[in-house]
Amino acid sequence: MSKSVVVRYRVRPDAADENAQLVKEVYAALAEVAPPDFRYATYRLADGVTFVHIATHGEQNPLTTLPAFAEFQRDLAQRCVELPAPSDATIVGAYE
Repeated sequence: MSKSVVVRYRVRPDAADENAQLVKEVYAALAEVAPPDFRYATYRLADGVTFVHIATHGEQNPLTTLPAFAEFQRDLAQRCVELPAPSDATIVGAYE
């Protein structure tokens, strides 16, 4: 059974590019391990400082085992002006 999570947060303007780079490093790590049954997307909204992450995974979320994800999370609270707000989600429809 898959679980989907949507996380939205807002960073300081001076931290937005750093945050985007840390996200890219997470994707590079994911490309190396290629976890099965895992879908992940990150969006930087038009305001340039709001990020939305959408993950769908099985029993285990592979992000929790990645050093790059731990590095992304390490100073996230200091980069944020609006802390991450995770929400479980149910897929109503998807096109791939």
